[in-house]
Amino acid sequence: MRSKWRRTHYTSEITPELDGKEVALLGWVHDVRDLGGIKFILLRDKEGLLQITLPKDKVPLELFGIVDELRKESVISVKGVVKTMPQAPGGAEVIPKSIELISMSKTPLPLDVTGKVPADLDTRLNTRILDLRRFESAAIFKIQHVVLQLIREFLTREGFMEVMTPKILATATEGGAALFPVAYFERTAFLAQSPQLYKEELTAAFEKVFEIAPFFRAEESNTAYHLNEFISVDIEAAFYAAEDVMDVLERMIAYIVNEVKKKCTKELQLLGQELPELKTPFPRITYTEALELLKEHGMAIPWGEDLPTPANRKLGEIFKGPYFITEWPTALKPFYIKPKDDDPKVSESFDLNWSWLELASGGTRIHDKELLVKRLEEQGLNPESFRYHLMVYDYGMPPHAGWGFGFNRFMMVLTGRKNIREVVLFPRDRQRLTP
Repeated sequence: MRSKWRRTHYTSEITPELDGKEVALLGWVHDVRDLGGIKFILLRDKEGLLQITLPKDKVPLELFGIVDELRKESVISVKGVVKTMPQAPGGAEVIPKSIELISMSKTPLPLDVTGKVPADLDTRLNTRILDLRRFESAAIFKIQHVVLQLIREFLTREGFMEVMTPKILATATEGGAALFPVAYFERTAFLAQSPQLYKEELTAAFEKVFEIAPFFRAEESNTAYHLNEFISVDIEAAFYAAEDVMDVLERMIAYIVNEVKKKCTKELQLLGQELPELKTPFPRITYTEALELLKEHGMAIPWGEDLPTPANRKLGEIFKGPYFITEWPTALKPFYIKPKDDDPKVSESFDLNWSWLELASGGTRIHDKELLVKRLEEQGLNPESFRYHLMVYDYGMPPHAGWGFGFNRFMMVLTGRKNIREVVLFPRDRQRLTP
């Protein structure tokens, strides 16, 4: 059975060239104005706004009664004739022949979709579907849709195959990071923190793989850039090392930014966001050089310690755009990151920051089983817990490298949002489990 509701055009398709043409429209009542002898409905659909004009002497009187009953955000069907009107949005309006109420909204609404009455972030997230009807909020996710397409397009062109790894695991993927336990029949399982071990193993079958998927970390963070459920973009490639996958990452980011500038002009304007023209290669500094830079700016951090947020913010003042920090201390990195052959206390690793915000982390992985077992033990992990992963190393494990890229943080950068919750449809953090 097909829907009885039919539209001939979206609002964006109503142009002066259609003058005199009869059209059918579906959408929401964005606003209603009554000027006495003439009434206006602003009709909204996924493409934008259209003015529906009701002059008293040109439309059936019963339509005036229908308009009087309409509430904002009610769903309506409109059939009418297009009329050129330079003052109207898009240069045209519709004079209705019929208006049918499909679904009446309740009043008062908890959020003003027109934006005339501002709302705080909690109110917006609590009534998220209403918030997503705001053009600014919708613009974020229209950009997101384009970015996801561009990532898949770029990585596929680079010879990577998209895969899907399990999200329910028997043991920790990366060791000691916080885990969400799951009741799994007669035993306890855990939600995946990353696809790390699976994507490494898959290089032994497909050589170059990528995944875009949600992952989960039970970190008790309450910052504007942490979530407990997040989207990660991951790659892993056989016969690649750190510098090779850094090249893939920076070219992918530059490609996406430059394409979004072309494809999402309207959305970027709505958000008041102007993106830079990115060129590769991005700046690179070693961890040791970063410490020296910070010391020059009055921040002394002992070698071997992680960089705290104030240090990243200071580096962000020096490097405005994206840049790499390479050769981190081995002790700071997970067990699977390869130590340098000539200096094992330093690893073949990197982080990618954009200004002060860390977006990605990666490096060369260990492909030698004996060294991997040693690294597990050095980090206080039991190799027996990783026996299925270690087993793959007996079947011919190629040298490999990869990275994990924080998609939601990247969306913060692209859209200029200051809180990661704005760029996630239904965010999950320590306090928020609904809606």
